[in-house]
Amino acid sequence: MTGRDETRRHPIAHRPGWMAVVSLVLSPYLALGVPSHQVPYSEFIQMVSAGRFERVVITPTEVRGRLRQERAKQVVAKRPPGLDERPLIEALAKSGTPYEGRPETSASWWMWAWMVPLLIILFLWFLGWRTAMGGSRGPMEFGRTRARIYDRSAELSVTFDDVAGVDEAEAELAEIVDFLKHPEKYQRLGGRIPKGVLLVGPPGTGKTLLARAVAGEANVPFFAISGSEFVEMFVGVGASRVRDLFLQAKMRAPCIIFIDELDAIGKVRLGGPASFTGGHDEREQTLNQLLSEMDGFDPSMGVIIIAATNKPEVLDPALRRAGRFDRQIVVDRPDVKGREAILRVHARKIKLAPDVDLSVIAARTPGMVGADLANIVNEAALLAARRNASAVGMDHFEEAIDRIMLGLEKKGRVMSQVEKERIAYHEAGHAVVALSVHHADPVHRVTIIPRSIGTLGATLQLPTEDRYVLTKQELEDRLTVLLGGRAAEEIAFGDISTGAQDDLERATELARQMVTRFGMSDALGPRTFGRPLAGRYLQPALDLGEERNYSERTAELIDEEVGHLIDHLYGRAKRILTERRATLQQIAQELETRETLTREDLERLVARDGEVVTG
Repeated sequence: MTGRDETRRHPIAHRPGWMAVVSLVLSPYLALGVPSHQVPYSEFIQMVSAGRFERVVITPTEVRGRLRQERAKQVVAKRPPGLDERPLIEALAKSGTPYEGRPETSASWWMWAWMVPLLIILFLWFLGWRTAMGGSRGPMEFGRTRARIYDRSAELSVTFDDVAGVDEAEAELAEIVDFLKHPEKYQRLGGRIPKGVLLVGPPGTGKTLLARAVAGEANVPFFAISGSEFVEMFVGVGASRVRDLFLQAKMRAPCIIFIDELDAIGKVRLGGPASFTGGHDEREQTLNQLLSEMDGFDPSMGVIIIAATNKPEVLDPALRRAGRFDRQIVVDRPDVKGREAILRVHARKIKLAPDVDLSVIAARTPGMVGADLANIVNEAALLAARRNASAVGMDHFEEAIDRIMLGLEKKGRVMSQVEKERIAYHEAGHAVVALSVHHADPVHRVTIIPRSIGTLGATLQLPTEDRYVLTKQELEDRLTVLLGGRAAEEIAFGDISTGAQDDLERATELARQMVTRFGMSDALGPRTFGRPLAGRYLQPALDLGEERNYSERTAELIDEEVGHLIDHLYGRAKRILTERRATLQQIAQELETRETLTREDLERLVARDGEVVTG
């Protein structure tokens, strides 16, 4: 066939690439959607001669033309076999109608035109389904356990030598290790080793590390999984994973199963039709299967279950009863000796300078857990490396502690001289009062360098020992130290500022605790008032308030007692600072100049008259 120029014969060729692809892909569907009218071949030639077509398409079996006046209508004529096509071509040339030739569309092309989009949709659905089922697992494997298996000494390098500060918990778990090594020692006397051990304690105290140390000491396989990994969007998947976990553990006995964050599946079940979960959700079925599996195996085969949680109060009673988790071990915050032992474990990997005293660092970090202490050692090593030091020194540890407890130094913050002077007197007031009362912790350092968490200065005290019981006089001394900053501002400037906000919050809370929790009010007597709404075992991250179990008249008496206690101790702080105003002024002026004073600097500045001012 002959025809017009290439542009008119192939209009798609000069479109943008994406438009050409879309046109080719959608052309079968567009053609099917256009209404057509069939006419004889001779009549079709007459319509061409009359110039009624906008465009003509010629195929081996038919000709199609789109009408000029009716753009949405198409005329089709069948081509008789062996018919001469020259009359049609001549008619097209005379009328100037653009035309093009196309090969016959086979049945396979139409099949692929429909199948390709369908296959793409199925492929995308399959990818989404695999993601929902957990990564690369096949359709029949999403019910298998996701426990990470550590096989004996090849992958378990943690032992009790790497654990410190939890001697009591370590001693309890040593019995589990001895059973896994010498089971006949206990079986010959008829003893039964506990099926399950529940490790309870605040986050970061080393519960997971202890479980790994037990497996490392016993040299047995270690199945580690988190409670949240049992639960999926489909009901029954978690229960299937529990069954598969215990099946694999029995096949590889003796071994240890460790379930971290047990509360993710072990929360108290809400039975009855009134339960908002309906009583048959995925988490509850997973818990039921776990209870069934723990009842259905004999611990003499050498499978020990260790679980960890920091919210034991939310666990289902059926999970904590004897015969399941027989033994509950508290992994509490370490004391000062425990913190020093933990620091020594982590300090083995770094190069320490001769001036480093880990006992001082342990004393400066009351309440910190193993994870916090490991972070301090790492931060100190990073600071030393940043400053190209040859070893990690005591100053690096001091700065690391301040960075974690108080935040980063805001060296770029510019304060006016008036603000700097006020802050210096405020911190000097805390220091002088702490040096004057009987029961305050020794002052370790005073600084007026601003920090990123909003503190403009800090007075750091160094406890000489961990205290578990405090007397009324000791609490009153602590309150007096807290109020010393506000009192110093009033004495030095005759005015007060917003800088004592945090001190006042802590002082008010401590005074209220003395009245309502510790029974230290003469007017109210040895009684407690109010019940906390949060769990009692661990300190909640969010204060949920308390349930009032006292009258409005008692509430007024509580407010009066708290106010009277704070007013009395604030007056005591003012008397101390008034009598030692010269010392207050010396420390404040030195702070303005040097910004940070150590304990030795304070001892040099304080008047050595031996007088201790008390209320």
